[in-house]
Amino acid sequence: MANPTPTPGVMRRWSMTIDHAFFVLAGVFAVWLAALVLVEGVAPGWPMVLLIVFWVLVAYLVLPRLHRILTRIYLPDYFIGRTRTADGLLGDPVNLALNGSAEQLHRAMADAGWTRADELSVATGWRIVAGTVTGRSYPQAPVSPLFLFSRRQDFAYQQEVANSPSKRHHVRFWRCPDGWLLPGGFAVDWLGAATYDRSVGLSLFTLQVTHKIEAEVDIERDYLIDTITAAHPEASLRVLADFSTGYHSRNGGGDVIRTDGDLPIVQLDAVAAEAAADPVAAEASGRPPQTVFGVVVTLLRGLTMLWLAALVNAGAGEFEAVTPEAMVVLAVFLLIAGMVDLVLAVAVWFGFNWARLALLTLSLWSVAVVLIGRVLAGDNGPLHADLLPLAISVLLLLALSSAPARQFATRPQASPGAIEAGE
Repeated sequence: MANPTPTPGVMRRWSMTIDHAFFVLAGVFAVWLAALVLVEGVAPGWPMVLLIVFWVLVAYLVLPRLHRILTRIYLPDYFIGRTRTADGLLGDPVNLALNGSAEQLHRAMADAGWTRADELSVATGWRIVAGTVTGRSYPQAPVSPLFLFSRRQDFAYQQEVANSPSKRHHVRFWRCPDGWLLPGGFAVDWLGAATYDRSVGLSLFTLQVTHKIEAEVDIERDYLIDTITAAHPEASLRVLADFSTGYHSRNGGGDVIRTDGDLPIVQLDAVAAEAAADPVAAEASGRPPQTVFGVVVTLLRGLTMLWLAALVNAGAGEFEAVTPEAMVVLAVFLLIAGMVDLVLAVAVWFGFNWARLALLTLSLWSVAVVLIGRVLAGDNGPLHADLLPLAISVLLLLALSSAPARQFATRPQASPGAIEAGE
C-alpha cells in the first residue's frame, strides 16, 4: 500500500522543526565563534582589535540569540501586562490604555506637544548615534522596537529634553486586536508603554548600547495623561486601580522599574479629528534586514569565488608544487561554488524558502568542516585562515534562521512583506 501524501499541516510542522534546529544551532555556533575570537584577541599586538569584535559578537549576536532560545521556553506567550524586547526579554510595563480612533490619538498627541518618532532604520539609527555623540537635537529620534500581541509597536511619540537625544519622554502604542479584552473583560482600542529615557548606557542583559530609563514609570505615565487632558479637556479618564500587582522589576535593558499597578484608560471619543487614512492600517512591506544581509554576503562570497576561479585558471601553470590537473579541479570547484552562491542569493532575495534552507544547510556544513578540522588538529591548528569563512557562515546562519527571514520566505506569495521583527 502506497504511503499517503503528507498533509500541509505535517509538512508545516516539519518545516518549523527544521527551522528551530537551525535557530538553536546558529546560537551554539555563535558562542563558539565568540570564544575563538576571544582566544585570538588576547594575543599581544594587532590581534587585540579582535576584542572589539568579540564584544560586538557577544552583545549583538550571541546574547540576543541565547535570550531568544531561553525565553521561548520559560516566558508565557500571552498578555501579562509587559512588553517584550526583540531579544525575547520582558520589556517596559504596559501602563496606560486609550479608546478612540487612530486619527483621534494622533490629533491628541500632536496637540499635547508630542512628536511622532521616525521608524528605526540604518539611516535614522546612525542619526541618533551621531546626535547622541555630538549633542545635536533630533526631535523625531526613533525608539527601539518592543513587542505586544507578538508584533512591534504601531508607532511611538516622544518629547526631547534639553535638545539631547539621550534624554526624552516617550511612549509606544499598540492597536489591540479586534474583539480582544483586557483581563477583567474591559475593551480598549490601544495600549501604551510610557517611560522616560534618562541617559545612554549598556544593557545589563545584552551589553548593547541602549537608553536607560527612569525607574518611576508611573510618573511618566501620569505626565503623558496630564499633557493630553490639558490639550483636550473633553478627554475623560478612568483608572483601573490595582489592575496588576504593584511591583519592582527590571526591563529588557536591566533598568529598575517600579509601578503601582494601576491602569488609566483615556477616552478620546470626544476629540475632534479630521478624517484621514489610518496610518496603522497599511502594512509594512519589504525585505527584512536579515534577509538583505544574507543576500549581500552570499553575493559577495559568490563573486569572490568566481574571481578566485579566474585567478586559478589563469595561473594554473605557475604553481610548480601543484599538478595542472589539481589546479583545474580547484578552478572548477570554485566556479561551481560561486555560481551556486549567486543562484541561491537571487532566490533568497525573491523569497524562495527552499533557497534559504539550502543556504542554511551549506552554512552549517561549512561550520562543521571547520569544527571537525579543529577537533582533528587538537584545537591547536592555526585559526587565522579559517576565521573569516567561519564568521561568514555563522553570520549567515544567524541571519537566515531569524524569524523575520523565515517569515519573509514563508509568507503567502499574494502579500509580500508585512514582516514583523522577532526571533
